[in-house]
Amino acid sequence: LPSPAENSKPGTRSTHSCASLSHRQGRASHAVMWVECRTLETSCGGRRRFLRSAVMRLPCSFWFLLLLAAGGLLLLHLQDLTEPLQQQSQDDNFPSPAHPVQLTVFSWARRTSLLTPKDITAAHVTKSHRKLLLKSGPLVQPLNTDPPGQNRDSTERLTRVQQVRQRLMREVCAKYTSGTTKRSVTRMHVSRIFVEDTHKLLYCEVPKAGCSNWKRVLMVLQGLAPSTGEIQHDEVHYGNHLKRLDSFDHKGIVQRLKTYTKVLFLREPFERLVSAFRDKFESPNSYYHPVFGKPIISRYRSNATQQALRTGAGVTFKEFIQYLLDVHRPVGMDIHWEPVGQLCSPCLLDYDFIGKFETLEEEANFLLRSFGAPSNLTFPSFKDRNPNAERTSSEIMRRYFAQLNVTERQRAYDFYYMDYLMFNYSKPFNDLY
Repeated sequence: LPSPAENSKPGTRSTHSCASLSHRQGRASHAVMWVECRTLETSCGGRRRFLRSAVMRLPCSFWFLLLLAAGGLLLLHLQDLTEPLQQQSQDDNFPSPAHPVQLTVFSWARRTSLLTPKDITAAHVTKSHRKLLLKSGPLVQPLNTDPPGQNRDSTERLTRVQQVRQRLMREVCAKYTSGTTKRSVTRMHVSRIFVEDTHKLLYCEVPKAGCSNWKRVLMVLQGLAPSTGEIQHDEVHYGNHLKRLDSFDHKGIVQRLKTYTKVLFLREPFERLVSAFRDKFESPNSYYHPVFGKPIISRYRSNATQQALRTGAGVTFKEFIQYLLDVHRPVGMDIHWEPVGQLCSPCLLDYDFIGKFETLEEEANFLLRSFGAPSNLTFPSFKDRNPNAERTSSEIMRRYFAQLNVTERQRAYDFYYMDYLMFNYSKPFNDLY
């Protein structure tokens, strides 16, 4: 056997420990101990060399497939994320609003800690979200009419309608936002809310759901006009007579969110979408044709004429839907077709009154009476833009959506899914899921 001194030469591994061991135990046992140590070192080194060579022999295709699979998993995860909020570099954060003073006419009890205030801002809902929300079945039953054979007072009936709508909104918000981070109210969240200080009213503007006439009502309540019939369309939209909540300082915003009545009126999502398309793209429009029409035609129409590219007129409904569903839109979102969940942040602001366009006049007048509006003020019913055009109905909406294939209809439904679910609108087509 080689001596311990020979094994201490450079290149041998761990022999110093073996040599010192032999001196302590004596010469007779040294040989046996050294052989065992050497055998163990050889065995471990062989295993390490084998593993290194096995890894190096793996083909390049294996590593390529491994990286490709990891990238695919990352992409699927990113697709389920909702679109981020527009970054607010200098926004103030406000505490989530408490409930305002209860209106005299309304007898329902306001919740205290039922829902942690979080916001729904997603532009589209994934299949996994839908399955989560529908797992437990319907949340509440609709309440649009009185049960047969019972003659309730209209005030009681409309109050119960509000109870059901608010409960549904809160339950959907609680389910959808249960795993998200708590959010604070920013100026962006209240940028679409108009303020009427005299009657302590906050109204969130939802275009194509009676917002023009609601602005007229607010102007009359503020003493800016004697009646709604005397206020012209341009005065409503371009006169800048009404205050927005984000125009106030921090203290003013917080105080109004806590004490004012927050009002939201909305509409069946597909009918609202078609109404916006007809108004902005089928009628002459000096803003929407060049700003939206030109990039839509340029992106989605093959062999577009020079005139169409120059004017932006003649956008088809199919092209409009392609733009709406494109995550890389050539031009940004617009409030006329933005989902209500994004536009008014109902899960964050927890509205006190939820009205619907389908029963607009009755519910709006009920609200006006509830907070003591002048007795001669009623909600107007006239149509000031394109007054000769027929209002967009369910039948008209179906004619437009007949131009789309099943996949496009499904994706459009996904885009507005939270609005359908939160505000208890039925599926507009039977082939949707």
